[in-house]
Amino acid sequence: MTPTPTATLVARDWAEIQERMLVPLYEAVYERLEVGPGDRLLGLDCGAGLALLLASGRGAAATGVEADPARRALARERLLEVVAGPPVPTARPYDVLLAFSPAPGALAAALPAVRRGGAVVLADWGPVERCTVPAVLGGGPVARDLDAMVARAGLVPDGSGRVFCPFGYADVDSAVRGLLSTGLYDGAADPALAEKELSEALHPYERGDGAVWLPNIFRYVVARVA
Repeated sequence: MTPTPTATLVARDWAEIQERMLVPLYEAVYERLEVGPGDRLLGLDCGAGLALLLASGRGAAATGVEADPARRALARERLLEVVAGPPVPTARPYDVLLAFSPAPGALAAALPAVRRGGAVVLADWGPVERCTVPAVLGGGPVARDLDAMVARAGLVPDGSGRVFCPFGYADVDSAVRGLLSTGLYDGAADPALAEKELSEALHPYERGDGAVWLPNIFRYVVARVA
């Protein structure tokens, strides 16, 4: 499937503006798991692949799954191995599965590719009172119950953590483009109106130099494949 021009622009906004906002989360998880040479890592919904690049920089062999063809194309431009569908179990299973905001079905489909005792990492928004973005978006997104997801998937809990991930932008226009690239506004009946409302909602978070600063806390949980 060839991405539409609009899809390609949105994917580039994600890669060039938004994706780096989650680097503190990626790095915190890699530090905790001591990801390094010899590890095989699989990233679900990997986007343009920045998390995979960071893992590769630590010496790990990283593979991604990304359904969106525009984001998948950008990841492949970075010379990353990214597939469109569920991973196929191989003779050498993965050591780490990054499933930061997966659908339950996608998580279940990926688990057979992870070795017994391998780490599965889920992540989502932290406490609503510690996250600015949900307020800007008018009450959403709502953090999911990660512990319940671990239990439903039959995984063994192995700790959790919180990471400060501020979303910082050069100006309101960059902030709008970055936030729209997350897909959180994809269900809007009138995209132009949604963009206008988002722009107006961001003004209270502008600094004197025009930059936009949105502090957020993300929570992650680590679980193990039984």
